[in-house]
Amino acid sequence: MNLVWIILGMSLVTMVPRWLSVWVMGRWNLPRRVRLMLDSLPYAALGALIFPGILSVEPDVPAVGLVGGGVAAGLAYLRLPVLIVITGAVLAVMGVRGLI
Repeated sequence: MNLVWIILGMSLVTMVPRWLSVWVMGRWNLPRRVRLMLDSLPYAALGALIFPGILSVEPDVPAVGLVGGGVAAGLAYLRLPVLIVITGAVLAVMGVRGLI
């Protein structure tokens, strides 16, 4: 029974901050500039995660990382969903490596 209480407690601790932020932000009318900034955060985070790997994916063949980064940047510029951006970059790297 202790395990059930632990799981319920962890679920509550995870759910409450997310629910509160959605509830509070749903009641505020944010300025357009702030909404644009918040919409751009996933792409900025993706860029921060991808960029170090672009230069170090294959030290002998830097084109592999550059192609993947270029595809990711292009797809992000088109404002596609993050999952599509990641999938496109992975497929581009696999294509350059000759895996597909």
